[in-house]
Amino acid sequence: MSSPERADAGVRAGGVAARRPVGGTLQLLGNEMATQFGRRRTWAMLGALALIPVLVAVAIRLVGGSRPGRGPAFLDQIAGNGLFVGLAALTVAIPLFLPLTVSVAAGDAIAGEAAHGTLRYLLVAPAGRVRLLVVKYLFAAAFCVAGTLTLVVVGTLAGWLLFPVGPVTLLSGVQVSVVEGLIRLLAIAGYASVSLLGLSAIGLFFSALTTVPVGAMAATAILAVTAQIVGAIPQLEALHPLLFTDRWLDFADLLRAPVVWDSFAANALLQAGYVLVFGAAAIARFVTRDVLS
Repeated sequence: MSSPERADAGVRAGGVAARRPVGGTLQLLGNEMATQFGRRRTWAMLGALALIPVLVAVAIRLVGGSRPGRGPAFLDQIAGNGLFVGLAALTVAIPLFLPLTVSVAAGDAIAGEAAHGTLRYLLVAPAGRVRLLVVKYLFAAAFCVAGTLTLVVVGTLAGWLLFPVGPVTLLSGVQVSVVEGLIRLLAIAGYASVSLLGLSAIGLFFSALTTVPVGAMAATAILAVTAQIVGAIPQLEALHPLLFTDRWLDFADLLRAPVVWDSFAANALLQAGYVLVFGAAAIARFVTRDVLS
C-alpha cells in the first residue's frame, strides 16, 4: 500500500473511531430514556404532579377565588382567566413537589443501578464511567423538563375546561393575546426546568456516593429544603446569592412587557455553577469507585 493510501486509510479509521463513542453515547442515552420513561415510578411521579393543577382548578371552581394577596401567587387570577392555573400550579410545586420528584430521579441514577446489581454490567458494556454519568444526568434533566411541562400542560387544559380564557394581563399592566400568554407560560416552564438542573447535579453526586438509592434521594431532598430554609433567614442574607434555590421563583420578569431576561440568565449561570461543581465531584468519586455490584 502506498503512503497516500495508508494515510487515507488512517483518516477513515480515525473517523470511524471518533464516531463510535458518539454513536455509543446516543444509543446509551436512547436506551436510558426509554427505560426510565417506561418505568411505572416515573409515570407515577408525573401523575402526582399532574394532580396539582387539577386540584387547584377544581378547588377554585368549587369554592371560588381567594382574596388578592392571600394564598400562592396568581391563585386569585384563576377565576378570571384559566391560563393562570398552570402558573399557580408551578408556583405551588416549585418549593417542594418538583424538588421531591427530581430528588428521586437523580438520587436513583447510580445508586439504583448498584442496588439492583446492574451497574457493573452497564460499565462492562462498555459504557464508560464518565459517559454513564453524563447519560444519567441527561435523564434527570429531561425529567425536570417533563415535570414542569406536565404542570403547565395539565394546568392549561384544566383552566381551559373550567374557566374562561382570554387575553393575559401582565405584571406591567399590558394585555397580551392568548397565544403570547401560552408562549410566556412555556418560557416560565423553561425557567423552572433550568432552576432544577443544579439540584439534579447534587442528586447525581449523592447517588455516586452510595449503593442505597433511598439515602441519596433523601439527602438530595433534605438539602433542597435546607437551602430554602437558609434562604428565608434574613440573618444569613450574605449566603442567599450562593444558594441553588435563591432564584427558583424569580420568573416575574417573564411576565413583563417587554420581557426582561436578566433573571433567567442569572439563574442559568447559578445552576451552571452547581452543575460544574457537583458534576465534577460526581465524576471524581465515580471514576475511582470500586464497583462490586
